[in-house]
Amino acid sequence: MPIRIVRLGSDRAPGEGLRIGTVRRPPRGVPKAEFASQNWYDVWYPNLAPSVEAMKQAQAAIASGVPAQWAAFGSKYKSEMAEPDASRSLDLLAALSHQSALSVGCYCEQESRCHRSFLRALLTERGAEIAD
Repeated sequence: MPIRIVRLGSDRAPGEGLRIGTVRRPPRGVPKAEFASQNWYDVWYPNLAPSVEAMKQAQAAIASGVPAQWAAFGSKYKSEMAEPDASRSLDLLAALSHQSALSVGCYCEQESRCHRSFLRALLTERGAEIAD
């Protein structure tokens, strides 16, 4: 049962399973009791979200359109995910992908300019089954 990498708030795919929000902050203006019913997430897990500093770096890179700045954000995010707690979380998700239906996601509209793209790569490196 592969992990799906999703945009939070989007319609759920059949069999998607538990949706994990790897975001720094909950969705604005949405009552906590409605996070799951509105397809945001079932579990909030900010441990895999970029730090505030890295988020600012990503936003600047997107605004500038300079590929080297986006690559620098990717390096920063990957170094954060190499920290012991985050690394163990990635290992757990990779292992669960072989037995459980689940998805991870963020709010960003375009995955290629979102930490989801790096999260996908990190999970793949750990042997996770990833849905297309």
